[in-house]
Amino acid sequence: MLLWMQGFALEAVACQDDDDYLRYGILFEDLDRNGDGVVDIIELQEGLRNWGSAFDPNSEEIIFKSGDTNDDLGLDFGEFMQYLQDHEKKMRLAFNSLDKNNDEYFGCCCGQNLITYSYKSMDTDGSMTVDWDEWKYYFLLHPAKNVTEIIHFWKRSTLIDIGESIAIPDEFTEQEKQSGDWWKRLVSAGIASAVARTFTAPLDRLKVMMQVHSLKSRKMRLISGLEQLVKEGGIFSLWRGNGVNVLKIAPETALKVGAYEQYKKLLSFDGVHLGILERFISGSLAGVTAQTCIYPMEVLKTRLAIGKTGEYSGIIDCGKKLLKQEGVRSFFKGYTPNLLGIVPYAGIDLAVYEVLKNYWLENYSGNSVNPGIMILVGCSTLSNTCGQLASFPVNLIRTHMQASALMEKGKTTSMIRLIQEIYTKEGKLGFYRGFTPNIIKVLPAVGIGCVAYEKVKSLFGLT
Repeated sequence: MLLWMQGFALEAVACQDDDDYLRYGILFEDLDRNGDGVVDIIELQEGLRNWGSAFDPNSEEIIFKSGDTNDDLGLDFGEFMQYLQDHEKKMRLAFNSLDKNNDEYFGCCCGQNLITYSYKSMDTDGSMTVDWDEWKYYFLLHPAKNVTEIIHFWKRSTLIDIGESIAIPDEFTEQEKQSGDWWKRLVSAGIASAVARTFTAPLDRLKVMMQVHSLKSRKMRLISGLEQLVKEGGIFSLWRGNGVNVLKIAPETALKVGAYEQYKKLLSFDGVHLGILERFISGSLAGVTAQTCIYPMEVLKTRLAIGKTGEYSGIIDCGKKLLKQEGVRSFFKGYTPNLLGIVPYAGIDLAVYEVLKNYWLENYSGNSVNPGIMILVGCSTLSNTCGQLASFPVNLIRTHMQASALMEKGKTTSMIRLIQEIYTKEGKLGFYRGFTPNIIKVLPAVGIGCVAYEKVKSLFGLT
């Protein structure tokens, strides 16, 4: 950040006190476009935008709130200089926490993964290290207070939901926790997920039908399958089972986020510093915890989706009939393959996302480590798709086992026997029956989810 200012100011000053005055004076004059001796929020916003895209949308508001001590809606040079001096002290503390040897620089192995990925953007002299001056100028006007918030500056939470499993959001900053913004973001993401799932529900039901009926008939295809569903139950039958799919968003999100935080604390020595492996293990265990608690809803969703018109009057009726006819164990059919699918999905999703993110940071970041919403959406979509590709066979087995009693008149087939039957009758491709509608729904789900999230987020006053 501010490479021009860094090169110019470093050559212009020698004494530390004069250095601050001249550096801040140059910066203030560049921001004060109309030359009235006061920088208003519009001038600050334009200045930050011109210097690069590495700032949060509300950076100027945070700076103004901290720096405008007399509340006159403007920063004079005194307030501006005081703010930067105070901010520099905070950045010094953050730098010292990474400078373990107290030698005024740190390298790529500083112990913070996201800083490791992006330190090249600060390393302006190509020395493979970041010294105090490079660190200070890079974050001079970014309102982060500590290393955790700086990491959050690089680590965006896309909260993309493609209807399969709720993603675990990135860590919330202390500011978000204190202000209550964390729950607003979760609620916004939950509403956006409900909208996206509802719009793509017909494709989701078609996927389930193709998975369940694959052993008995290979005639169901994308268009013909939708036509059969409409013919059997009318246009609204395409949304059968979507109610449960939407209802389970809230408990699944709450359980997964809460469990993730607890597992992180257990796996870290200080409760703060975690590597990729620890995050992966924490995420997988959180997924197992959440899925165990809400799994009966997964079974209800499958039964409603494959049920014929009039078979169930609703979610409660479906639950009562399952309990009466098949017992409590019916609510956990397919539980084993469901758990087996969590690890490959979470692992590949995380690994692909990290590879794509690192590739962008190394080749396209330039002077900014903020990739923008399109890059984030693209990386998340591709990583989610790869995760689904790896876990889809066990998910197909799970769906078969959930529906087996209904489709085979009370007969229960073991997981191993089911795998043998699918392989014998359909070969390897049989394990990907229904994958086409599942992939087709990814793009609209992401697009609709992102638009809905932005709309709902603004209603909560979030930026």
